[in-house]
Amino acid sequence: MRELPVWFAPEARTQLAEIYRYIAAAASPGVAQNYTDQILDFCEGLGAFPLRGVARDNIRESIRIVVFRRRVTIAYSVERGRVEILGVFYGGREIRL
Repeated sequence: MRELPVWFAPEARTQLAEIYRYIAAAASPGVAQNYTDQILDFCEGLGAFPLRGVARDNIRESIRIVVFRRRVTIAYSVERGRVEILGVFYGGREIRL
């Protein structure tokens, strides 16, 4: 299987920015940048293994969930020939899509 492109929904981009701001205030901008870069890299890796996450049709049809470093839950779907990152939830936030 070929690697799929990864696309971030506007909501996911906003959530990543919120994670950055939270960590920058609690630690430092450098730590925040490193952490959010790692999240982005992890998401990009889903293009190579798009069915890696757990299917969660109880949340919404065709949604998959994967956890990054026990603190970040990433909700995505594989549709239209791409991986669509729909949400990036930090620290146990409720998944709302």
